[in-house]
Formats: sequence, structure tokens, C-alpha cells
Amino acid sequence: MCEEINWLEKIKETAEFLRQRVGGDMPKTAIILGSGLGDLAKQIEIDVAIPYGEIPNFPVSTVEGHQGRLIFGKLGKKYIMAMQGRFHYYEGYSMKKSTFPVRVMKELGIKTLFVSNAAGGMNPEFKVGDLMIITDHINLFPEHPLRGKNYNELGPRFPAMNEAYSRRLIEKAREIAKANNIRLVEGVYVGTQGPTFETPSEYRMFYRIGGDAVGMSTVPEVIVARHGDMEVFGMSVITDLGGEGIYVEVSHEEVQEAAAKAEPIMSFVMKEIINQSEDL
Repeated sequence: MCEEINWLEKIKETAEFLRQRVGGDMPKTAIILGSGLGDLAKQIEIDVAIPYGEIPNFPVSTVEGHQGRLIFGKLGKKYIMAMQGRFHYYEGYSMKKSTFPVRVMKELGIKTLFVSNAAGGMNPEFKVGDLMIITDHINLFPEHPLRGKNYNELGPRFPAMNEAYSRRLIEKAREIAKANNIRLVEGVYVGTQGPTFETPSEYRMFYRIGGDAVGMSTVPEVIVARHGDMEVFGMSVITDLGGEGIYVEVSHEEVQEAAAKAEPIMSFVMKEIINQSEDL
């Protein structure tokens, strides 16, 4: 119980630090930028950028390709917050620690969360470099971010997950892709612990249980965001392929390279969704 009470205090402490550091009104929309996708920050007219190491109670990203800054500024005409780099369970953080920034977002008044990641594709229709709209997820992490005593300040004991990813924002992404002749695929994201990439048998299993792509992030963040009643939109860059009759050895460097090539298109889609939605 003491640990949970301390988390509530830490959330409020961190949120108050950010209010004082940033000043003025807080944004209503946040983006978490994943592997190789941090360059979306270049599209943001930055007002304030704070290294994670300067933020009280924040973890620090240890993964190459995750720069580690919290950014406040304008993306197009909308004021947003962006995490340039995220935290992973495989780095050794607890689920509560790795999802702590999402709790702080809620405390600051964030209503909508955009998440991005690099993922391995199992769907035989996918190609390396495809952008996948996440329509749902399968949680295979060994620890749940909501495990333990529930506090009503954070959300309900048993949050519904029937619409983890906003149907409204998914439809908006489809419209933007069609209008701009952009290839977007759609599918279910399987979240696993990592940090090993998948074996051929694991790829086959994940596809057979209903997954289209697999990665080591996102799911805990989305669970916590939905616990806090945030609307969520997610997108994956398909950086490698595996499954029935398909397996190519992959490295983290190759994942970053594939993600970087797709980044401008993902940036465009997310920017357009945010700027075309009056309520974001």
C-alpha cells in the first residue's frame, strides 16, 4: 500500500514540476515516439524541451534511438506534448515505472494519446516499411501495469478494453491515407516482454492467435491511458518480417533504419490527424 501511495505523490510532484517549468496552459494531446521515430520532433515548433534526467521521478531511456526528452510545442497549428523516446519493461523497469509518464500526462490534463513503434510483421500481406494502424492488441507481457490496489484517482478497478484504439481516429487515418494515396495496413499488435527478437515458431504462434505484428512496447502505455480514459491512436512501422515460410535475421540497427525511412510518412499522417481534428 505504501508503494501505491508514494506513486500517487510522485505523479503529482512530477506534474507540478512540469507545470512550473513549462508555464501557461498544458496541451490536450500527447505523442510517444518509438524506435527510430524520434525525428517527428523536428516537425514540432519547440517551446520547451526537458531531458528526462531533469524531470523528478522520471526513468531514463537506455535504448539507442530513444533520445530521451519531453517536448512541448506546436505540431502544425496544435499545441502538443511529445515523448522523444520511451521506457521498456525489458530495461528492468517495473510496469508502474515504465508507464509513469502516461500517469503524469493524465494528471496534466492530456485527453488524447498517440503512440508509435517499430514492429515485426507476421501478416503475409505486409511488407517491410509498411505503416500499420493498430486496431487492437494482445497483451503477452508477464506483468500487468494495473496489478495491485486500484485508486479511483487513476481510473476504475476493471477498465473496459473493447475499444483500446479509437475507432474515430482510425477512420480519420483511413481518410487521410486515401486522400494522399498513402498505403496503410491495419492489424493487431502483440506486445511481448523482449528484449530478444522472435523465433520462427513464436512468429507462427503469434499469427495463429490473431496477431499481425509484434513488438516490445506500447501495450502497457495504452492500458494505462485507457485506464485514465484517454483516447488512443497507435501506429507501427513494419521493420522486419517473420512467420510461415518467412524469416529474416534482424538487428536493432536494421529496425532503426527501416523505421527512419517510414518516419516522414507516419509523421505526416499523425500531424494531419491532429490538425484536422478540432477537439485535439
